[in-house]
Amino acid sequence: MTEKDARKELMRRAVDLSPTVHVGKDGLDQGVFEEISTQLKKNRVIKVKVLSNSEDGAKTVAEAIAEATGSVVVDVRGGVLVLTDKRTWTSLSQKKFRQ
Repeated sequence: MTEKDARKELMRRAVDLSPTVHVGKDGLDQGVFEEISTQLKKNRVIKVKVLSNSEDGAKTVAEAIAEATGSVVVDVRGGVLVLTDKRTWTSLSQKKFRQ
């Protein structure tokens, strides 16, 4: 499975998810990073909503979260980020299917 296929699979899984973490005007702090890490360990794929009153854009926030939590950004659409843990990403990227 290529990275493109892995991304498609994770987006398929994330369709029915609601954002469980919201980043607002206070921005990113250690508490937000810890909550994201905890939820990634539990759920493997999560959505994060970057509110319009946030100081930074969604892509900037996504990069900061990925770096601080060791996660992978699957997709950024508008103000919604889809994140997964590295173990799930690696597993799906290296998976091979019979053709």
